[in-house]
Amino acid sequence: MPELPEVETVRRGLADHVLGRTITEVEVFHPRSIRRHLTGAVDFAGRLVGHRVEAVSRRGKYLWAELSSAEALLAHLGMSGQMLIRPGSAPAEIHLRVRVRFADDGPELRFVDQRTFGGLSVEELTVVDGTTVPLPVAHIGRDPMDPLFDLEAVVAAMRRKRTEVKRALLDQNLVSGIGNIYADEALWRARLHWARPTDRLSVAKVRELLAAATEVMAEALVAGGTSFDALYVNTNGESGYFDRSLAAYGQEGLPCPRCGRPIRREPFMNRSSFSCPRCQPRPRS
Repeated sequence: MPELPEVETVRRGLADHVLGRTITEVEVFHPRSIRRHLTGAVDFAGRLVGHRVEAVSRRGKYLWAELSSAEALLAHLGMSGQMLIRPGSAPAEIHLRVRVRFADDGPELRFVDQRTFGGLSVEELTVVDGTTVPLPVAHIGRDPMDPLFDLEAVVAAMRRKRTEVKRALLDQNLVSGIGNIYADEALWRARLHWARPTDRLSVAKVRELLAAATEVMAEALVAGGTSFDALYVNTNGESGYFDRSLAAYGQEGLPCPRCGRPIRREPFMNRSSFSCPRCQPRPRS
């Protein structure tokens, strides 16, 4: 699933192409792609048409276009969602779900989603801690790259959690934007095994971990994110290339870049977690 660097890459592409433009037509080709918009396709389109895109924003893995109607077009990419900018004359993609056209007859916005786990909806806006967000995002925590991210508050909250450190990193209510890939990379950089209890970590170690998460996601953002297949692409349809720089995630059996020991894979929450057995020793029971 796309994480912060991938979603931020898409957000920047959307801002470059749709900011200030007025929506004139919306077509919904698959109802599942707007399943979170409970009033259906006609209402979905009606609340978009005629309104101008005032801003394109993000919180964690969610992104949205703020509209002149004081509402927002909210998007979650799911496993395979793509927000593509295409000329109106370009052939429709096989998995095209929603098409948005604009008054200037310029490039259109297409939501393409092979697995239909992602989705769009039109949502009311609210203000949380001085920031305007769509209502469904109000409970999502700030991410480490947010200028208003409160590091010390998150450090204290993580140490109160009494859970495994990777579970805390993946808790989007606590700190958003981090998924399986960048959690493993941050833990490798901080030399922490994913099962280390949060309440036994020092304040300095939690700060180090969050700094590592910020650092690795910033590097991934420069590379356009991480693409393992054709399902994640930016708004131009191009893949990111940070997968070439991964130290732990997906590297089972390959030598640790730091010590040379083979990276191990362990089951974690119906997924996998990757770590170095020497640099990231499993905690004692």
